[in-house]
Amino acid sequence: MNSSPLLSNILNPPVLFFFLGMLAIFLQSDLEIPQPLPKLFSLYLLLAIGFKGGYEIEESAINPEIVLTLLAAIFMASVVPIYSFFILKLKLDTYNAAAIAATYGSISAVTFITAQSFLKVLNIDSSGHMVAALALMESPAIIVGIVLVRFFAKSQLEAGEGEGKAEKFSWGEVLREAFLNGSVFLLIGSVIVGIITGEKGWEKLHPFTQDIFYGVLSFFLLDMGMVAARRIKDLRNTGLFLIAFGIFMPVFNAIIGIFISKLIGMSEGNALLFAVLCASASYIAVPAAMRMTVPEANPSLYVSMALAITFPFNIIVGIPLYFNIIKTIGV
Repeated sequence: MNSSPLLSNILNPPVLFFFLGMLAIFLQSDLEIPQPLPKLFSLYLLLAIGFKGGYEIEESAINPEIVLTLLAAIFMASVVPIYSFFILKLKLDTYNAAAIAATYGSISAVTFITAQSFLKVLNIDSSGHMVAALALMESPAIIVGIVLVRFFAKSQLEAGEGEGKAEKFSWGEVLREAFLNGSVFLLIGSVIVGIITGEKGWEKLHPFTQDIFYGVLSFFLLDMGMVAARRIKDLRNTGLFLIAFGIFMPVFNAIIGIFISKLIGMSEGNALLFAVLCASASYIAVPAAMRMTVPEANPSLYVSMALAITFPFNIIVGIPLYFNIIKTIGV
């Protein structure tokens, strides 16, 4: 692999702050970010990328490429959990397999933002409608994960296991969590605000949503580095099979995403963002939904895999790797 994109990514300030956060934990520094702030940083990042995406959609208007991209996003978010589930079922029970599959079918907004930062360093453009793809890929994986549990655990329920939990199960709560959880709601809402306000809104909010964006991202990744380092100790609970899954499944999903992007005719920048969306794993929205709807699954498995394996792999190695594949096949 060409080392230039890899170096560009590693030497990107937000990524370096991620390493700094990990180093702080490994060296047992007393560095700490007060707990309400990471949540605020996360909300700010979602608002900023959603608003920018909405503005760019308003500027470019709807075209066939946008429609095909959004359909491809929904397709990948629905299909990835299905084949991931059957792979995971080779070693795991239905509940854990479904929870992990849903996690890898969904997305990581911070990985997406880091990929945007990578493209900016290389002066490669991407389109605002990729933010809409990001928003659309959050929820389908949750629904598919629940369907998998309901279908494959049916025999256990009929045998009398978990009947109390089955009675309390509410599709209304599941759909509410999938489509109205805070991150999805803010992201979609910000896209809509960007579309409605257009250029005038962009001019007014540009200093807030763009000028301080990478400073906030650096602080957020500093905190994420600390969280990921703390989660590394949980990897002993996952085993080699799940560690390998957390590395190779993102690459496999990214390659599928790249070939879809080539088929649609995406630009290099959009192809990378789509590949990253296909390759990432949720460590916020899906785990929250899985804790509520699949309490039998072990959170230390799916949270640790997404946060301590796949997230660092993607932002350090994955993004430049996917970009090199895109360059090689000529998207």
